[in-house]
Amino acid sequence: VEQQADIIADFVEGLVDAYGLDGEVSQTKIDDETIEVQIEGVFAAEQNGNVQRIVLLSDGERKLPIIIGPFEAQAIIMSMEGATPDRPMTHDLLKTVIERLHGTVERIVIDDIWSTTYYAKVFLRKGDEEFEIDSRPSDAIALAVRFECPILVAEGMLAPMDD
Repeated sequence: VEQQADIIADFVEGLVDAYGLDGEVSQTKIDDETIEVQIEGVFAAEQNGNVQRIVLLSDGERKLPIIIGPFEAQAIIMSMEGATPDRPMTHDLLKTVIERLHGTVERIVIDDIWSTTYYAKVFLRKGDEEFEIDSRPSDAIALAVRFECPILVAEGMLAPMDD
């Protein structure tokens, strides 16, 4: 267990170094081309007394780590594992509402970053109409897992990363 904690701590430290997750203000200009990614995993690691939760997205060659909150991490993990809570979680409720209104989530797109904050869009479809909804990436990913829809990332956001 201690060895795993060290490995994860090194991983988080590498993310901080590689992706500038240390709070520096920066903006990434993103192009329109998107790449489909998969969820490689949801990880938790302690660094400097703080627990960081990270969802790691990958296209097989490049990766994108996004720091997320504990509730969103739980929502993503539970859905990926097929677990059903006794009462619906927020993302389950939203899925039910969308379906009852005869809609679906077609895809989510993570397409921008500003000052270490990622931005995403959820694309809903109801009949012939498509709606683009602004979202936090963690919430969008939790919905994508529930709707089994594609997760797309702007090409410029993915970066090679050592395993």
